Amino acid sequence: MYENFASTLAATMWADFDETPSRDGPTTEITDLETTVVDGNFPWTLVTVETGDGTVGIGESYPSPGVHEIITDYLRPVLIGENPLDVERLYYLMRESLSGRGSQWGIGTIAISGVEIALWDLAGKLLGQPVYQLLGGKFREEVRVYADCHAGEAMVESAEEGQDTGTYQPEAYAQAARNAVEDGFDLVKFDLDVPSGRDIDTLSRHFDGPEIDHKRRIVEAVTEEIGDDAEVAVDLHWNFSPETAGRLCRAIEPYGLAWVEDPLPPENADAMRELRRRVDVPLLTGENRYGRHGFRDLIESQAVDFLAPDVPKAGGIAETKKVAEAAEAYYGTLVPHNIGSPVATAATVHVGATVPNFLALEYHAREVPWWEDLLAREEPFIQDGRIDVPDSPGLGIELDWDVVSVHQKDSA
Repeated sequence: MYENFASTLAATMWADFDETPSRDGPTTEITDLETTVVDGNFPWTLVTVETGDGTVGIGESYPSPGVHEIITDYLRPVLIGENPLDVERLYYLMRESLSGRGSQWGIGTIAISGVEIALWDLAGKLLGQPVYQLLGGKFREEVRVYADCHAGEAMVESAEEGQDTGTYQPEAYAQAARNAVEDGFDLVKFDLDVPSGRDIDTLSRHFDGPEIDHKRRIVEAVTEEIGDDAEVAVDLHWNFSPETAGRLCRAIEPYGLAWVEDPLPPENADAMRELRRRVDVPLLTGENRYGRHGFRDLIESQAVDFLAPDVPKAGGIAETKKVAEAAEAYYGTLVPHNIGSPVATAATVHVGATVPNFLALEYHAREVPWWEDLLAREEPFIQDGRIDVPDSPGLGIELDWDVVSVHQKDSA
């Protein structure tokens, strides 16, 4: 009886296996790689990887000059003819091919990240499985999203056109926070490295008392406006010395912030650890780190409370998952950075679904009214500050290429 059961089970397993694409057939051979740049609030570089049967995987690289050339001139020749199901082997193959050209840190890693995401999407479509399943399954059915907010006009327009200083006053931030909460977000973030209307030397990385009080008043206005309706975080964008970062953190300690992001330049984990020792606010960093090796000192020294790798920048989906797993050994929490299109966002959703120590991912495009239109779907992708983990094969999303073409930059 046992032998009959085992034979039946084995036959069923092999029958299922035979339905998957042949590893030697044309469906599992990469035939092309392309990029398309979408002119959003950042230049979103979409990556497509195609197989012989026309199946296409979609990825995204972090906005950076030169990504198109690296992918088409260096990575395409390496991957043409390869089996896209060998995603992790191809990741290492790409790193080896760009050894000395930024495959460990920088633009080479950014290019590889976009291709790696597309390979996971492609593998999922070929195997008929969502990416999270290929990574070992999911811990949660939905992921939390936090809204990156800006007072007044959009951040990019403010920087380029020179908004008046009223844009950066506490009342404007309070209203922006209320708008985000009314849209369903229960975690919001603001930049604090913004003009106050005073002429200061920003290169010194030093703030005097009135400048620090301007930032304190922004935090006070936002937290008073939304109360317990949402958590509040702030971003300092690496612009301060340990002395000023410490004084600013202590000034905003009473307001119960979720975290203070990037208070110091990203290179020195020792300085960040010392700052964490001296202040009583949670610290977050990581968007300018690459791969598990780039996060090792932050994790081992426990320099911050939250780690913020950017999936289309740090090495892609699997590498970001490995950063999360390394952080889990030290009880660290993942809060991924994300300024991308729905493609980068979906890739990050699958990472967030597959690790226990995930808090929320960033959404940085509330000022782009057509962001959701890039997706070929009827239901909103983000609802009430959450994204349902897609169950369709691959990333579980498809782009509306007609909408993409409307917003495509003239050249990649």
